[in-house]
Amino acid sequence: MAIPARRDACPTIKNILLLDSGGRRVAVKYYTDEWPTNGAKLAFERSIFIKTQKTNARTEAEIVMFENNIVVYKFIQDLHFFVTGGDNENELALAAVLQGFSDAVTLLLRGNVDQRDALENLNMMFLCLDEIIDAGMILETDGNMIAGKVATHNMDDGAPLSEQTISQALATAREHLTRSLLR
Repeated sequence: MAIPARRDACPTIKNILLLDSGGRRVAVKYYTDEWPTNGAKLAFERSIFIKTQKTNARTEAEIVMFENNIVVYKFIQDLHFFVTGGDNENELALAAVLQGFSDAVTLLLRGNVDQRDALENLNMMFLCLDEIIDAGMILETDGNMIAGKVATHNMDDGAPLSEQTISQALATAREHLTRSLLR
């Protein structure tokens, strides 16, 4: 007898936040109604930023319990990455989402992980979030896969290979190989 799959058996994400070094939004996505208004969301972001700003989460991700939520976070240059889950979520799953997001952003921004480059490539930041999470459910945590999918979405198909990023060029090569194998 098959056991029915339960949605609550899978880890769920409440939000992913990408804030600058002043605690202001760069790219954020909320997947629950726990923060019903924009004011409530901004207050949560400000509170979590203040709580974590004095920590040194630059080499490894840190974990904090905050307002009955588990928050996993990491800082890269002047960007602060946060992933929030419920108090009963698996910290390793949350950390995998955080690592995938930060790795993808690092690849897409070619190592220049700073506020200016993130804002200039805001469409890629949101595409990353869409590739990682859908309605709170984790879809992908591999930074290379996420960056490849985002680069494929973002790529101008007519651009010569010399003008594409490495991830875009690899995505193009993979697409051409797939097409040739399917013929």
